[in-house]
Amino acid sequence: MSGPILPELPPQAPRVRRGVFSRLCRLLLRLSGWRLLGTLPDVPRLIIIGAPHSSYWDGVWGLMMKVGMGLDINIMIKKEVMDGPLGPLLRRFGLIPIDRKAAIGVVGQMYKRFNERERMWLGITPEGTRKKVERWKSGFARIADAAAVPILPVLIDYPSKTFTLGPLQTTSGDLDADVMRIRGLFKDARGKHRGI
Repeated sequence: MSGPILPELPPQAPRVRRGVFSRLCRLLLRLSGWRLLGTLPDVPRLIIIGAPHSSYWDGVWGLMMKVGMGLDINIMIKKEVMDGPLGPLLRRFGLIPIDRKAAIGVVGQMYKRFNERERMWLGITPEGTRKKVERWKSGFARIADAAAVPILPVLIDYPSKTFTLGPLQTTSGDLDADVMRIRGLFKDARGKHRGI
């Protein structure tokens, strides 16, 4: 494997101080062969969507990349994961518990978070589950549209052990068409257990 395992952070990216955990994550990524490919955009606020999401390992590798770079990303995760003994630690790493049964209001909550912060990157899995789905949830596009922030696709590919950054996307007002267009960018990505 040649080249860096993680890209450099651009000036406007939200960040946290790197320390021992950061070095440990970089070492584990290097030993495992996982890399994040591409260039992070130099914008203070955006939504990151990662797919295909077919395993808890997606979150493990993604979290190691986030911590390894010192990148401050708030990640939406189902509430049940946060209710266990790892909850306090996961909150410290920027994970936001979401009650999927009370999905009404999530867009408003995230819009409010964006308005309260000068810099904020929010991570979402558009499938909303690790199981194969016919349609993606539109929440990521509705939040992006309401908060007027771009969307950064991250293609998860297990055969190549890469997370690849796609081109920034914006919403057009036709959110159904936006979701279909953005989903098309992921057609060649292969998750641990399936593709899109």
